Amino acid sequence: MTKISVALCTYNGEKFIREQIDSILNQSLKVDEIVVCDDGSTDKTLSILAEYENRFPDIFKIHINEKNLRSVKNFEKAISLCSGEIIFLSDQDDVWENNKVKIFIDFFENNQSIDVVCSNGFIIDESSSQQNLYTVWDVPNFLSENKKEIDYFKIFATIGNFATGASMAMRKSFINQALPFPTVEGLHHDEWIALVSAEQKKFAFINEKLISYRIHSAQQVGGISYSKDKASKEKLISRFDYAKKPKIFRDFKIKLRTLNDKERKFSAYLENDSNEHVKKFLKEVQHEKSALYQKLKSEHFTLFLFFKYFYR
Repeated sequence: MTKISVALCTYNGEKFIREQIDSILNQSLKVDEIVVCDDGSTDKTLSILAEYENRFPDIFKIHINEKNLRSVKNFEKAISLCSGEIIFLSDQDDVWENNKVKIFIDFFENNQSIDVVCSNGFIIDESSSQQNLYTVWDVPNFLSENKKEIDYFKIFATIGNFATGASMAMRKSFINQALPFPTVEGLHHDEWIALVSAEQKKFAFINEKLISYRIHSAQQVGGISYSKDKASKEKLISRFDYAKKPKIFRDFKIKLRTLNDKERKFSAYLENDSNEHVKKFLKEVQHEKSALYQKLKSEHFTLFLFFKYFYR
């Protein structure tokens, strides 16, 4: 049997953590260990975790950080401490569908070339009420419906990330390629994992909604949901369709702003670490940026001059 680990990071999560832990423990396919790294909670989180550890001493492995690591490095620590062949990442405030682990494990077993998997999910509020919204996780399905080719690496490297850590699982054999996580502003661990795995064509996405992602005022990262209407759907398709050619000033501005931000992050990484993965990421961004400038130069020369010399 495949040994299954959960890397759960906590920080002042007393309000929602019981619901999340219970949803993990109640999976149709049971997990073997839950590795918790607490980042210095000052509320009742640690006492709640102690309760679960007392009830399930063979499952829970709790580590309390000596100093606050924040999300990216805390997940790095939690993942590195997991011993399972498949490692699920878990936020402290979401809820898993009770067949999530089973569906992921079946997917890994049936797709041996895949190292990292994410899924779609629901949005819930602070009261656990499901919200009727579109999310960035709907993008792969939207693109498929519109017969758009999906190149995960090109999307992650040059447009944006919809591989959310809260819905992510990976093979333990992949860890050495992903760790350590970069300490670059704006480059989160889930985006990094998605980039590294997608560049090797080892990333996959399950369209089934297998988590309920909670939106609330205290979370560190959000901004993934949109009104459930035609305009939002078209906006998401347009944004993530890398083959779509920019036509108007706003299109070029958004595209260049995104590429400049990606170039900044990858260049910042390479200032301190000569990483072959990141060199490929940067090359992809610079190629896309060069092609965009060529299009501007040949079709919109005035705009080319503006963006080349005045827009950074």
